[in-house]
Amino acid sequence: MVQPTLLWDGRAETDLVRERSPLPRERLAAGGKPLEIELGFGKGRFLLGRAEAREDQAFLGIEVASKYYRLARGRAARRGLSNLTLIRGEAIFLMSTTLAPGLASVVHVYHPDPWPKDRHHKRRLFDPETVDLVIGLLEPGGRLCFGTDFLDYGELVSELLASHPGVDVVGVDAWPEGPRTNYEAKFVALGQPIVRLIATRRSAAAGDLIHPAGRRGILAGPREAG
Repeated sequence: MVQPTLLWDGRAETDLVRERSPLPRERLAAGGKPLEIELGFGKGRFLLGRAEAREDQAFLGIEVASKYYRLARGRAARRGLSNLTLIRGEAIFLMSTTLAPGLASVVHVYHPDPWPKDRHHKRRLFDPETVDLVIGLLEPGGRLCFGTDFLDYGELVSELLASHPGVDVVGVDAWPEGPRTNYEAKFVALGQPIVRLIATRRSAAAGDLIHPAGRRGILAGPREAG
């Protein structure tokens, strides 16, 4: 059973279960502003800082942990961030039911839970059967920025994206502004390696979003925008 999913947009908090689906783009990015999405924003270090620095853009953050959602919501409210929307809920559920395709110019995913046990692999955000949902959030030419300190998972994500028909992938040694999360800052200080990837969506065709290895397990494919 999916828990109630809350949305905070700088003015009030609402229950998304009762909202129209998919969520209209203008609700998230008024005036046609470019929209950046972070899946799993944790305590909000990167997302809040970027929203504060880029008032000309719109930002959406999704976090399943209630304590982190409340913490980031409070910090955003105190900073008066009117260009930021926060949602508490499962990213895969929201991408499947609530977020329209082609919303984002950039999607950020940093240090997601790798779910290392075999029986938990189905919960991973990056899997042949769910990666199409993440890539589907991007507009053509949009970028996915990914980072993890769990090297085995990073290697799997790198291979998964490299074999995806709708994106081009490159590895990067560091982000231009330095560590983007508390996890990354900690591991950089310890001198431990981190996998960082940028995947650029090159195709506008919905059929190119489905990973070949995940076709048999997909019950519902991505929708065409519009």
